[in-house]
Amino acid sequence: MRTDDGSGARESLDQARQRAVEDAAGTDGPTGARVDVWLWSTRQIKSRSAATAACRAGHVRVNGETAKPAQQVKVGDEIRYRVDGFDRRLLVTRILVKRVGAPIARTAYKDFSAPRPSPLDSPAAIIRDRGAGRPTKRERRRLDALMGGAAVERGERVIADELDAKLARAFDEED
Repeated sequence: MRTDDGSGARESLDQARQRAVEDAAGTDGPTGARVDVWLWSTRQIKSRSAATAACRAGHVRVNGETAKPAQQVKVGDEIRYRVDGFDRRLLVTRILVKRVGAPIARTAYKDFSAPRPSPLDSPAAIIRDRGAGRPTKRERRRLDALMGGAAVERGERVIADELDAKLARAFDEED
């Protein structure tokens, strides 16, 4: 979030919270809403029942505490919720109780979430043939080595360079 002076400095969560509360002080409308309704109306979660389920599962926090679906949120509250394995941090800047269009919904919160990592940064998934069954002991060791797990051979810990050399030899032998 940028400050009004145009300097490009990011607003801290506390500064944004204070400004949101000050801006909302003179407005008409609801002063609070259920957290599940607010998440649904701001288009964070696709359905109200999914928002309620997320609250019940403990994936939603309001001001650092686990929220029940009926918990009231007000302007200035921080909402954290888990989506696709990542946390979203939102600051409530406006209360909405009915679902609105995306441009209006974006005005109801400020997003302080960390950027998601690139899919290129994550390791590639190991793919096994469907129906191949349980991996053999030899395949399990190779998978562990590939995933960076600690390999133990004859009771001694194998150094990573030696392990790489052994894997290279093993794959060359198969060809």
